[in-house]
Amino acid sequence: MLSIVAVAMALVAFVATRGGEPTEREVATPAAQTQSPSAPATTTAPKPKPKKPPVVRGKVYVEVYNNSGITGLAGVVSEQATGVGWKVVGTDNWYGTVPTNTVYFPPRLERAAKQLALDLGIDRTAPADGAMKLDRLTVILTGQLGA
Repeated sequence: MLSIVAVAMALVAFVATRGGEPTEREVATPAAQTQSPSAPATTTAPKPKPKKPPVVRGKVYVEVYNNSGITGLAGVVSEQATGVGWKVVGTDNWYGTVPTNTVYFPPRLERAAKQLALDLGIDRTAPADGAMKLDRLTVILTGQLGA
């Protein structure tokens, strides 16, 4: 009888603790090695990340499209972009749905798109879609630019 009670208790303990392994494990870090007094202390400074070269505005093609009812908006904005050094190669009207003024970019020109958006006061950048050329930035305007 005593062995049946012992087996029953062991079974209850097993069921109660089953799956109760901790989900987090303690990770021990190795103790720092101490240098002997005769050895000179050396410290290694982390290597600085290489800085990316600045965007050269005059080497990036830009097209500006008007998707608003404001006549001549693309021309005005293209003059602003040219005035700060961008190479505007075309202006036209855009037919489609765009939520707000946007600078679209191919993957290799993402940094340039952010710079152009900053230069023009445009808050939104987005990857270019299939209707856009992949060797340039595409600006689509839905209204006046902010001051």
